[in-house]
Amino acid sequence: MSLLKFASMACIALTLGACQSVFQPKPMAFTQDASEQVKTGCEGQDCPLVNIDTLHFADAPQLDALIEKRLLQMTVNSPDEKLAPSLDAYREQFLRTAQPRNSTYLQAKVREQHDDLVVIELSSYLDTGGAHGMPGRGFINYSRTAQKEVTLQDMLLPGQEQAFWGAAKVAHNNWLIKTHYGSDPEYVKNWPFQKTPHVALLKDNVVLKYDVYSIAPYSEGHVELSIPYSRLRGILKPEWVPAEG
Repeated sequence: MSLLKFASMACIALTLGACQSVFQPKPMAFTQDASEQVKTGCEGQDCPLVNIDTLHFADAPQLDALIEKRLLQMTVNSPDEKLAPSLDAYREQFLRTAQPRNSTYLQAKVREQHDDLVVIELSSYLDTGGAHGMPGRGFINYSRTAQKEVTLQDMLLPGQEQAFWGAAKVAHNNWLIKTHYGSDPEYVKNWPFQKTPHVALLKDNVVLKYDVYSIAPYSEGHVELSIPYSRLRGILKPEWVPAEG
């Protein structure tokens, strides 16, 4: 039997997700674009600065545009604040109005590439001179074939959102036990489980990342919960479950 015929028969026997994992596509090429700029004419350690570390995908201009848009959305800190039209415009605007000890940091990095997905992790940090700055996080699950972001609603089978967050709550309980916070009734009362918009379809598990102050104090940073794919059978659409999961 030829290798091609054998592979075709294997794909018929396997689910779509398994076929995607058997035939791994070549990772998408990208370049890193990192820069740091201080306020013109300023000297010393307290000079305002902007650090931007982003990515460019030559074969996916839609992903480039999405990354820039999402990074810019992370710079908005009040309802009346307008979104800058570009990262360059944001840099100029921030440095023009920034006070000493003000700084901002934006980053996009590839967390994983597997099957049809490129998973981008986004980070931000704004320091306005207080005791500590305010960090932010986010994910983009980008489908190479559909050339668009895969949202949580895209991932789930119809009517399974409640079941998904039920599995997330189990992961949260496991985190409480692991960190020993679960034995502190006051902690459990003050920091209850919440939903998060930051969901990533990684190769080995589904990851949920939380903003600071959402389910834990600032000192805990961005809490990350993991849900095994085995717990999401009948909840996630099969095409988003890697064979190894």
